Amino acid sequence: MKKQTVQEFLDALVLTDPQKHGIVMQLRAKVKHLEPAIQERMMYGGIMLSLEEDLGGIFVYKNHVSLEFGQGYRFDDPDGILQGGGKYRRHVKIKTSQDLAFIKIDSFLNQMLSL
Repeated sequence: MKKQTVQEFLDALVLTDPQKHGIVMQLRAKVKHLEPAIQERMMYGGIMLSLEEDLGGIFVYKNHVSLEFGQGYRFDDPDGILQGGGKYRRHVKIKTSQDLAFIKIDSFLNQMLSL
């Protein structure tokens, strides 16, 4: 079975859910703006983000897009926005493009890239 590429994933998503496709594209643009060297690959059904090692990922679910951080437990999150109770990983759920303006995405992305 051939592994799906990021572009194939995005091509399918734009046809099945244009709203979530828009959110994913905005998140990818923010990440690339902050760190042009970021690498993307498909894993676990979503887009993994990595430099030397995996940092997090963008995953699409039925009712939201999840931006996940592999070391999210180490983040400064005074407003308690991050979700997840596992040992390391934390995430934010994004339901609309407008959520991107209200959730401190840039702060979390900067923290992800600085660890």
